[in-house]
Amino acid sequence: MNIWLWILVAVVAFLVGVAIYDVLQKRHAILRTFPIIGHLRFLLERFGPELRQYIVTNNDEERPFSRDQRRWVYASAKRQNSYFGFGSDNHFDEHDYIFIRHSAFPATAPSEGPVAVAKVMGQWRNRPGAFRPESITNVSAMSFGSLSGPAIEALNRGSKIANCLHNTGEGGISKHHRHGGGLIFQIGTGYFGARDDTGKFSLDVLLESMKDAPVRAIEVKLSQGAKPGLGGLLPGAKVTNEIAEARGVPVGITVASPSSHEEFHDVETLVDFVESIAEATGLPVGIKSAIGQVDFWADLAAHMATHNRGPDFITVDGGEGGTGAAPQVFADHVSVPFREGFSAVFSAFANVGLQDDIVFIGAGRLGFASDAVVAMGLGVDMINVAREAMLAVGCIQAQKCHTGHCPTGVATQQRWLVRGLDPTDKSVRLANYIDALNHEMVKVATATGVSHPALIDPANIEIRNGDGQLHSVTEHYGLRAEWFGDARRSKLESALTD
Repeated sequence: MNIWLWILVAVVAFLVGVAIYDVLQKRHAILRTFPIIGHLRFLLERFGPELRQYIVTNNDEERPFSRDQRRWVYASAKRQNSYFGFGSDNHFDEHDYIFIRHSAFPATAPSEGPVAVAKVMGQWRNRPGAFRPESITNVSAMSFGSLSGPAIEALNRGSKIANCLHNTGEGGISKHHRHGGGLIFQIGTGYFGARDDTGKFSLDVLLESMKDAPVRAIEVKLSQGAKPGLGGLLPGAKVTNEIAEARGVPVGITVASPSSHEEFHDVETLVDFVESIAEATGLPVGIKSAIGQVDFWADLAAHMATHNRGPDFITVDGGEGGTGAAPQVFADHVSVPFREGFSAVFSAFANVGLQDDIVFIGAGRLGFASDAVVAMGLGVDMINVAREAMLAVGCIQAQKCHTGHCPTGVATQQRWLVRGLDPTDKSVRLANYIDALNHEMVKVATATGVSHPALIDPANIEIRNGDGQLHSVTEHYGLRAEWFGDARRSKLESALTD
């Protein structure tokens, strides 16, 4: 036989072997879904930095997450070396650049293990189900339907491993949420998983949905960072049997999420709604919102202080948030960025003396230690991560979430694409990432002289203003220094040792 024919046979045999291996292995979703050609992605990733250095972009240019940020998530999720060599390539003189002042006498790092939240969720209203969350980093709201079943399962299994909370998103509790991870059940304007046959909110259906599910708290969503003040539409073609069961809607019928809730229309009726759910379930109940007009928050805080009733926690979503598909004008311009929005909300509650009673949760591109530490310096108690969690379970920032053609099987319902994602493997990666973020925040805290991120003095977190000078983040965002004084730190420190 001609030698070239032998070579051709050998090459074909080799490629067939590689293809079989790729399809059967479960570690890499890209290879499992796109055998052979998927290796090009890893080849380009290996030589990408050198190519981009001379041809395309630098390490900190890409959005929404830069190459440096994605590399840190991937390395942390795989327990690989996440350090960076040869110094920083950032521009330290940039406007809004963050600097953290370390102590000459760093604190001793606590032993490895979960990094618990300082406050007890539900304590201020004495809810029977009040509890202290075991992790300061938790998985933010992403619905089954927006994400695939295996992706939701990976997030839930990973949450169990990491002892963190998993927010269901507004799509109800599916079978993929029932793998041991503690849940925050989100109720949106469509009341999915908590609606009767006419689409109205139903406490009975809510309680039935929660049966045998490890729901630790309930979150009423007013809006989200990607599309605040805008409803949604789930086309009938996407309403499969599984999605219909989780959401409590008919199979194959288009379902609309209104832009606002029918159960309440002002501060008083919102508080009534929250209290009715808390009374029926015994669980802490909170609200989630992107931040627009701030008068609402001043009115809510004043009402809660006067009547001693209302949400146990408040989740603030920055305009940077983005797991939900949205018109570009909403994604780019409606609602304010996290830091400005959260500062306005925290100020409203601090002005009436409730800042130490309510648990504050921050979301919106906070899944990196520098941004998370700044958020906690501004008064956040817990960090929610969404897109960063997607990266940890395999997302490559292809930005095809809204098309149904996610190549890694994270944000699609297409069976061939979904089969590439192995929940067992990816759950461990999520847990590794959550653990890495928690402990990187602890490392920063100990460098400033304290043992927990909640105890970091915000005076030691500075930001470069437009005038080129450094100012504390609290001063920069209009927060009073006395709200973060010794009395508050002493209270938090005491809580952490209980």
